[in-house]
Amino acid sequence: MVSPGILLVDKPAGLTSHDVVARTRRAFGTRKVGHAGTLDPMATGLLVIGIEGATRLLTYIVGADKTYEATIRLGQTTGTDDADGEILTRASADAWTAVTEERIADGIRALTGTISQVPSSVSAIKVDGRRAYDRVRAGEEVVLAARSVTVSRFDVVARRDGEGVVDLDVVVDCSSGTYIRSLARDLGDDLGVGGHLTALRRSRVGDFDVADAVSIEDLEGATTLTPAQAAARVLQALDVTAEDARDLRHGKRLSGQATRLDGALAAAIDPDGLLVGVVERRGPDLKSAMNMPEAAR
Repeated sequence: MVSPGILLVDKPAGLTSHDVVARTRRAFGTRKVGHAGTLDPMATGLLVIGIEGATRLLTYIVGADKTYEATIRLGQTTGTDDADGEILTRASADAWTAVTEERIADGIRALTGTISQVPSSVSAIKVDGRRAYDRVRAGEEVVLAARSVTVSRFDVVARRDGEGVVDLDVVVDCSSGTYIRSLARDLGDDLGVGGHLTALRRSRVGDFDVADAVSIEDLEGATTLTPAQAAARVLQALDVTAEDARDLRHGKRLSGQATRLDGALAAAIDPDGLLVGVVERRGPDLKSAMNMPEAAR
């Protein structure tokens, strides 16, 4: 029997997130595998994979803040806002005369904080039930609605000047749903020279770090986090008695215990260290928002 757990995988370039899920299914011998947040084929880095009953935890992981390391190329635009697309425009020498270090810094500051961002038209966002990138590939024109995202850090760590281009290596801390390709595009637009992404690596999802991830070649026999270990990284860990655990599993409320929660949700963990589920406030009481399957704790 396959044990439930959360697996951290360092995705290589050239594979889709679905490819990684498929390989994990084969390695662990189960169909019940999912992931918490897609990475484009060009991108590398952390994929958080749920196995068996631990897939129920992915709902609580997908919305976590993330850290990316990326390279933004200023001076060119592409049809996909990244290196996989065809180059559409190249900045003229005249356009570059107005681009100073100060203007780049100002452009980055304007894209830091809570901003309104239009996702790339080739994103995985669904439009009337179909992925935006599928509609673009079918020849449709797709314009996605702007959304509010938060970029808490947007730091340039290196700069390289080339022939008609400038490459900026950046580190970005951001809320879930932020598109780094769109940051590259919008920075280039603001500077009047265009921009796109040439490299992207996700190094962190919430409290999960790519340093703890396994490579795609090492999936066979890889160690997973237990549901309780993983949930405690995402939510407040709330120890409950055996009696409370039994009540939660039977759909009963924990009377008068709502004050034990620091936030909106907590991971209820029984005396054996097993995850009972996720609990939430309901008036003065606690009730289950999600219970783990008996065999998945």
